[in-house]
Amino acid sequence: MNLDWQAVRVSIVLAASTTIVLLLIGLPIAYWIAFTRRRWKFLVEAIVALPLVLPPTVLGFYVLVALGPRSPIGRWYEDWTGRTIPFSFQGLLVASVLYSLPFAVQPFAAALASVDRRLVEASWCLGVSRARTFVRVLAPLALPGIVTGMVLSFAHTLGEFGVVLMVGGNLPGVTRTVSIAIYDDVQALDYAAAGATSLFLLIVSFAVLATTYALQRKVWAPWTRP
Repeated sequence: MNLDWQAVRVSIVLAASTTIVLLLIGLPIAYWIAFTRRRWKFLVEAIVALPLVLPPTVLGFYVLVALGPRSPIGRWYEDWTGRTIPFSFQGLLVASVLYSLPFAVQPFAAALASVDRRLVEASWCLGVSRARTFVRVLAPLALPGIVTGMVLSFAHTLGEFGVVLMVGGNLPGVTRTVSIAIYDDVQALDYAAAGATSLFLLIVSFAVLATTYALQRKVWAPWTRP
């Protein structure tokens, strides 16, 4: 296949990094959403879900403004590293985490909320801390939903275009992803390369969706029953 393997590598590294970051920050957010009784919880849920309806160019613009050289964060980062956040892999990672946030947090929160509260409360009554209860009770029971959120985050990041182009640009080996490679190939009328890369994304997307639906339906359940 006539693939841009450099772009494939950047996309896979970006998708994997985004998934790991979302697992680390998404689970605490999902836990709070699932268990809090705050009346203003709906505001946090709306903020998390905002990338689902917000145009990627709008999100990319605000990320550029927030992390650009004129912003406090951008100036601090440039003074510390000598580089700017926009048009770098780090900036691309920040934008991807924000853009894929609902694809991780919503499945995480739904899975955690579906766990029987009596099991959690029984663990607390036995003196087990909230952290150990999460690790020993909540996480194992919510594992299918957690894996689903990770898989969706990976797949969504793999196919990003608008946010990637706005924040990362098109730097080969640094910010040039598969979706941008397809766009460039079409612009250059190289339909063979565009077709090969598109087929690669199609196969990966189908595998991801098949895995997601398998986890949701728990296809392994009949084999584990006595």
